[in-house]
Amino acid sequence: MPDPALSRSIAGRVAIVTGAASGMGLATARLFASEGAAVAVIDLDLAASAAVAAECGGSARAYALDVADGEAIARVVAQIAADFGRIDILVNNAGVSSFCGLDGPAYEEIWHRALAVMLTAHQRMVRAALPWLRQSDAARIVNIASTEGLGATPGDTPYVAAKTGVIGLTRGLAVDLGPEGITVNCICPGPIRTAMTDAVAEEHKTIFAKRRTALKRYGEPEEVAHITLSLVLPAASYITGVAIPVDGGLTARNA
Repeated sequence: MPDPALSRSIAGRVAIVTGAASGMGLATARLFASEGAAVAVIDLDLAASAAVAAECGGSARAYALDVADGEAIARVVAQIAADFGRIDILVNNAGVSSFCGLDGPAYEEIWHRALAVMLTAHQRMVRAALPWLRQSDAARIVNIASTEGLGATPGDTPYVAAKTGVIGLTRGLAVDLGPEGITVNCICPGPIRTAMTDAVAEEHKTIFAKRRTALKRYGEPEEVAHITLSLVLPAASYITGVAIPVDGGLTARNA
């Protein structure tokens, strides 16, 4: 008989996915649901979350949440636990575009929003879910960082700071929670076709991808979602504290 602790199935697990109404979050919610997990679909807009939950099937539920609101996080996570009876998986995916030069008039506002949504919210979500994660026999946390946390693009310091912080937070959480068997990892997507990159002209996407990536193309949200799935499997029990680039070879290239 196979060891259940090494299962490659998340069927019956309860997963929270933030920023799940579009892009990588949407792809992750769809994939988890197709693999038999019950998914708490979280996004700013309840109607958008509800549409995704309906697409995912009867085991999914929709929740509206601004992850920059700490009190709302505690309330929504508690509601999810009450609705599903457990929490096994947390994917911190919610993000905002925060491209802004140092001299920009809105820099301070953008800086604070970037860190609130893409860093502070991650630890708040983890702490809110922790009582239930501790009851799971295969608790998994995945934080979505970015290759901007491994390098930097000019004019993007709020985003770079937030995503670099996510990598550090992931390592710290992995060390703190490792003795309890809770794994914490992060994914660093490179150029992916999401709402954040929609504004980039297709011609410029092609030029960038051919110049910077080994695979010479942008990635799809589903390609990130499948790596996320790999990290939340019960069998992924001995990998923690790592930052995995999903970037088509962008970080592997010198020129």
